[in-house]
Amino acid sequence: MSSVRCHVSMSLDGFVAGPDQSAQNPVGVGGKRLYPWVFASKAWHAHQGREGGERTVDCEVIEEVLDGVGSYIMGRHMFGGGEGPWDESWRGWWGEEPAFRAPVFVLTHHPREPLVLRGTTFTFVTGGVTAALEQAQRAAGGQAVSIAGGAATMRQFLAAGLLDELYVHLVPVVLGAGERLLLDVGDPTLLPVKVVHSPRATHVKYRVVR
Repeated sequence: MSSVRCHVSMSLDGFVAGPDQSAQNPVGVGGKRLYPWVFASKAWHAHQGREGGERTVDCEVIEEVLDGVGSYIMGRHMFGGGEGPWDESWRGWWGEEPAFRAPVFVLTHHPREPLVLRGTTFTFVTGGVTAALEQAQRAAGGQAVSIAGGAATMRQFLAAGLLDELYVHLVPVVLGAGERLLLDVGDPTLLPVKVVHSPRATHVKYRVVR
């Protein structure tokens, strides 16, 4: 069965997004301060089909989290498009050729037909996290399922005991407010198995002991 993993950038005070998230500011006020380690890396640029970036230890982390992923799961807020019934003119944040290049399953309370883009199909799942995981594992073909966010979706999988691996990218900033990852997730046992550091982030991989 496919392993289930997620990775997330987090501030020193435990926030994975800033306050006042909106369509204009999806990661909240100050949330972009969590991602310089990503945007500066050659691996991120390459994954987006672009030139540029630096070859650093952060590149190796990005390549690691992208390697072997067969499908993704994300929440409604991560996909975007507002609350309530779908405005089907909304096709996600990523344009007509998203960099996922794998099936993506979107948790939602409102039905919508699959959205087929170049290299990526978004399937909208109304049956909750277990139903989404079953579909994602079938689609992954033995590769990993990656929980792509947002924080609420990651919390659901962690609280439900459905996560095998959590990779936290601890960034040396203090946001002061926003959305926390480790809130109302019970008391999971997290076993650190790897630590990598750079000037921009400390990357800690945990195995979630079920």
